[in-house]
Amino acid sequence: MIDYKLLEKKPFYLSCEDIDWVKSTLEGMTTEEKIGQLFCLIAYSSEEDVLKAYVTKYKIGGCMGRPMPLEEICKTITCMQENTKIPLLISANFEAGGDGLINEGTNIGPNMQTAAAGTSEFAGKMGYVCGREGTAVGANWAFAPVIDIDKNFRNPIMATRLFSSDDNLVKDCGVAYTKACQEQGMAVSIKHFPGDGVDERDQHLVTSINSLSCEEWDDTYGEVYKACIKAGAMTVMVGHIMQPAYSRKLKPGIKDEDIMPATLAPELINGLLRDKLGFNGMIVTDATTMAGMCIPMSRKKAVPYTIAAGCDMFLFTKNLEEDYEFMRAGVEDGTITAERLNEAVLRILGLKAALKLHKKQTEGTLIPDIEKAREIVGCKEHKDMELDCSDKTITLVKNKQGLIPLKVEVYKRVLLYPIISGENALGYAGGEDVTETMKEALEQEGFLVDVFEAPKGLEGRSSKYQDMLDKYDLLLYVGNMITKSNQTVVRIEWAQPMGANCPNYQADIPTIFISFANPYHLIDAPRIRTYINAYKFKKSNVDAVMDKLLGRSEFKGIDPVDSFCGMWDTRL
Repeated sequence: MIDYKLLEKKPFYLSCEDIDWVKSTLEGMTTEEKIGQLFCLIAYSSEEDVLKAYVTKYKIGGCMGRPMPLEEICKTITCMQENTKIPLLISANFEAGGDGLINEGTNIGPNMQTAAAGTSEFAGKMGYVCGREGTAVGANWAFAPVIDIDKNFRNPIMATRLFSSDDNLVKDCGVAYTKACQEQGMAVSIKHFPGDGVDERDQHLVTSINSLSCEEWDDTYGEVYKACIKAGAMTVMVGHIMQPAYSRKLKPGIKDEDIMPATLAPELINGLLRDKLGFNGMIVTDATTMAGMCIPMSRKKAVPYTIAAGCDMFLFTKNLEEDYEFMRAGVEDGTITAERLNEAVLRILGLKAALKLHKKQTEGTLIPDIEKAREIVGCKEHKDMELDCSDKTITLVKNKQGLIPLKVEVYKRVLLYPIISGENALGYAGGEDVTETMKEALEQEGFLVDVFEAPKGLEGRSSKYQDMLDKYDLLLYVGNMITKSNQTVVRIEWAQPMGANCPNYQADIPTIFISFANPYHLIDAPRIRTYINAYKFKKSNVDAVMDKLLGRSEFKGIDPVDSFCGMWDTRL
């Protein structure tokens, strides 16, 4: 029996007319069409033949976009929506602004930067911008907000992607984003249940662990999730993250080897998320290409088991044909019961109806209007929000030397040390090179700037110590070590030979460190006495940093995390 009444409740609140559409659609679907709805793929290509195959051959339920030029993303979405029978969910990682999908989109700032205002103001504005710019090009589903909590500064994947280490601030920011984004007609997906940010490992590379006790989890992540669910969050993204305390509580006697990540743990999805937290919306897995899902269970079994365990939608595939067959086999052998399949598709269709996609399809408004999109994406209203965020969030973490405001006549000769992350083995880009941008910005203010180059040869063959003291008035470290997936650490790897660019002269030459990404570099440069977090390398932040360095504007940001990394020497 299919329980259509659940669509009358939060977060769907469907009318009788909308429920009738869901009912007639679901009851008219073949098993293959239902299986297709379970899949949310990714548009790696904008080739029409590939996109048409997604919706005509596999009859997928949704597709995620990666950042593309505005015109290209509009054409991509148009191609898919024009060729699908049931309207598609179109998603993107709207974690910082419209640029999560659209190259020309506004970037308000990463979550941590918005939280550095000390309130949820900019989290709400980010949700508004994401919803407005995203829907302008035809998207309807944000894989955001990230409501993980910073419990471990060594975590390599979260950092600036999360709001704060303050549970209440995370809760307020998550609620603000959720409300503002969904008011624009875009569903959110609060993530990554049961909570990243505790383990120091990346679920892209290993099945990670949220190791909090049940009581600790309830008081932190539990409160954040309850608040966002109460605010109307329409979907939850479940991570490849274990929560052993709750698995043991809800499944007494479970063996350690049987503790699974939430995507494969019915006790966490049904017992904790559905029953205890009362979430009635749609549940999607995190990317199923991650090692965190692939390691603990055979893929042939894991693919259908995600749905059997309680997830409604399956994000990405390793091999589309193979994973589709794994899913179909799971339906045929009873791993996914007919009741469970219908329930999953019911919630997928319910979400589409709640977003009025079926009505937009009938009205012809499901297809983006490129000209209208150009008026909205990157508009002045949104850019002004970005500038305001930059001004109010750049954070002066340490100012032990009283260097700021910098006076050109006192600190004219500057040696610039760039600290940049490189491309990783999978080809994920490293941090943009900040060197030329910062050099030019300083020179425009009248500073004379040299860029550090590591000497060749062994220790002792570099310049004399006194030569450095005679030559420079200021040493400036500028970091852009970005958070990205598929890396095990985000730590400074000092240059060879023998840490040639270490802050060896900071006791004699005034030294400043500015990070335009990871906020935790004091762990590797603890005695640098002037430290600034700027959260993301972009023009509005560079301009704001320069204004504040030179005293034209005050530092207004409030550290949303412990940038001192819990160490006493980082405060010296």
